[in-house]
Amino acid sequence: MLHPPAGEEGAILITGICGRLGKRLARVLHRQRLVIGVDRRAFPDKPKDVIHQQVDIRRKKLKDVFRAHAISAVVHLGIMHNPRASSGEHHAWNVAGFAKLLEYVAHFRIGKLIVLSSANVYGPQPENPQFLSEEAPLLGGANFGEIRDLIEVDMLAQSFFWKHPETDTVILRPVHILGSVRNAPSNFLRLPTIPTLLGYDPMVQVIHERDVVEAIRLAVRPGVRGVFNIAGPDPLPLSRIIKLLDRPSIPVPYSVGRSVLKRLWSLRLTNFPAPELDHIRHVCMVDDRRAREILGFRAKQSIADTVRAVDSDR
Repeated sequence: MLHPPAGEEGAILITGICGRLGKRLARVLHRQRLVIGVDRRAFPDKPKDVIHQQVDIRRKKLKDVFRAHAISAVVHLGIMHNPRASSGEHHAWNVAGFAKLLEYVAHFRIGKLIVLSSANVYGPQPENPQFLSEEAPLLGGANFGEIRDLIEVDMLAQSFFWKHPETDTVILRPVHILGSVRNAPSNFLRLPTIPTLLGYDPMVQVIHERDVVEAIRLAVRPGVRGVFNIAGPDPLPLSRIIKLLDRPSIPVPYSVGRSVLKRLWSLRLTNFPAPELDHIRHVCMVDDRRAREILGFRAKQSIADTVRAVDSDR
């Protein structure tokens, strides 16, 4: 099967299409191009013209998907974010699976590769500058093992960018994604009483899942390549974000909060590992000028709509 270069009307393959973000992306892109979704989960509510292959990206069956369709672009959303999964399971899925995907992108000469990374790869650090550029070191794994795999995926994509210039590789690093997604930031803001850390009120950047989909749509265009920080509306202090939700909050000392979270984690009474506390303690904000200038991306959702989207299940 011949694969059209980026910019021609071949199919778009989306890994992790059965996640909430993947479904939202599919419903946007399928109006423009043939969409092929790869996910080991079922997709019972998929649009009729979307092709869904229930395939584990680590298996050889993935190669058959590439062989059977004229694919011109790949969007990789298939990252495992389950904090309860073992480090071995995370690595096998996130890193080994992505390496296999890169192998097929190179072999079939796919013209466009988009990888959804995260601004969390930079890591919340007390010495961070106010805004981090795309050239900042990726220190997010220093205290949080789950982020190490994401950093490795990001670095594999960077290496692929240089080794395979025939593919327009795009790495997107969005700030905290809010909406119907079941990720740590959205789950945190859904708590009936939101804990904060006594003496800390960091500035926080958030982005609506719809705006992330729009950034991906813009990145699909021919000729776009490189690493882009993706930010939403202007940042706010965490306390202001909580006020937008009209929920009570309770400040606790960091040492107490960490101890309690560790205990609750060991009893399987929470899905928030203690290292997540660094995100409500230290600043990790990004400079998104490159995305605005090259991608032409600007968030359309207001800060109020973005924050309140955590209560939406649409």
